[in-house]
Amino acid sequence: QVQLVESGGGSVQPGDSLTLSCVGSGFRFGHYIMFWYRQVPGKGREFVAEITSLDGTRYADSVNGRFVISRDIDRKTMFLQMNNLKPDDTAVYYCGANVDMRTYWGQGTQVTVSE
Repeated sequence: QVQLVESGGGSVQPGDSLTLSCVGSGFRFGHYIMFWYRQVPGKGREFVAEITSLDGTRYADSVNGRFVISRDIDRKTMFLQMNNLKPDDTAVYYCGANVDMRTYWGQGTQVTVSE
């Protein structure tokens, strides 16, 4: 079955960088749209970035120019490089994939940005 496993979260200071990883299995990696969302307590899940099967990318306005989404098909891994992190970036980050008209999610990884 489809599985997504995130890693790479942690606690950093404002201005630091962090790279999240998402390893996928159970589907033809690279053939489907994949994305990152984030969520803070008491709020809904918020779109961060997506990458299409043709490697097109799209970003939320709040992260455009600071975050970069990419993937390595051979390693079946999607990445989210996060630069110049801000306290407002603090959240649980989830990777997801739309596979055969169904959305799958990973378990999430916490990112905390504070002094």
